[in-house]
Amino acid sequence: MPLVVIQPSYGNPAARRHWKDTLDIPVDFTTDPRADLLTPDQRKQLNEFHPSGAARFWGATSAQDKQMERLSPGDIVLFTGKNHVRGIGEIGVLFRNAPFANSMWSADPKKGSWHNVYSLLSFIPVQIHYQEIWALPGFNTGDNFMGLRILNAEKAATILDGLGIESQVDTEHDRNLHEPVARALRTHTDIVDGEALHTPTTQYALKERELVVHRTEALLLQEYTQSLGIEQPKRLRTPAGITDLHLPSPDGSEVVEAKRDSTRRFVREALAQLLDYASHTPGPATRLTALFPTRPTDQGLALLHRYGIDCVYRTHPLTFERAAAPEKTRTGMMLFWQQGQPG
Repeated sequence: MPLVVIQPSYGNPAARRHWKDTLDIPVDFTTDPRADLLTPDQRKQLNEFHPSGAARFWGATSAQDKQMERLSPGDIVLFTGKNHVRGIGEIGVLFRNAPFANSMWSADPKKGSWHNVYSLLSFIPVQIHYQEIWALPGFNTGDNFMGLRILNAEKAATILDGLGIESQVDTEHDRNLHEPVARALRTHTDIVDGEALHTPTTQYALKERELVVHRTEALLLQEYTQSLGIEQPKRLRTPAGITDLHLPSPDGSEVVEAKRDSTRRFVREALAQLLDYASHTPGPATRLTALFPTRPTDQGLALLHRYGIDCVYRTHPLTFERAAAPEKTRTGMMLFWQQGQPG
């Protein structure tokens, strides 16, 4: 799994100038005199990762030398400032080169050159308020993410899942797991065992691509919680994953799973996830709710109701309608939901 870096990058005028110069637009690294400032190896790596001859760049001063040495191609960077994540990128080439850095950014008067340079394989501007991160398990309300920070493995997984970030490393790893099975089935040969499939022996080359950040569910959930008057929504980490919304109540709790579409595929995904979350929900879980941007088909509603799951869907801006499962069915299914529940 890739590392995740919190990178302050927009909080002061100098940072915003850097943003404008090397994140808003790609930088040509092949023309004189900038190309002459690169070592042959640095030039070779940049050409391999960015065959167009241009890339977006960011950097860090010597105060972050040890932190930067931990990073690798494919790691995820959240560029932050003014209470928002303002951009998300995947690291390409990393190197240390003060003259090249100084050709892009003026050295800091106190900290010196931004000589820890890294290119970005992908970059997408976003507007994600810190409140979305604070709602995730393990993060603290009011944390303004001061200073470069590399998240631990648990928090990295939480933020990638919670913000809907699809990393290239994970995508390629999944593909590497699937390909041996598909090849064996096509050729009618033996399928290797699970342990072998999980050994990352297949190599692949990272490449420039459009970064995938799934925001529809988050925006839908924001509007739904706003309609309920919830100022600080909370999510729950379970062994089955992170819930989209957890609403405790005196007699139990409600778990909400949001989906970006209401077609049968997403209805079935919501059903499976809610049933998985339910057995791990403290409280216990007394209501499971699937949230959609539009009303599912009658067949989709019937499928959810068969398992006692409510459906909530958007009808107008800030207006949602609940199609509740029959009370008798929901009550009867609660014992099934709660099997194996903690406590």
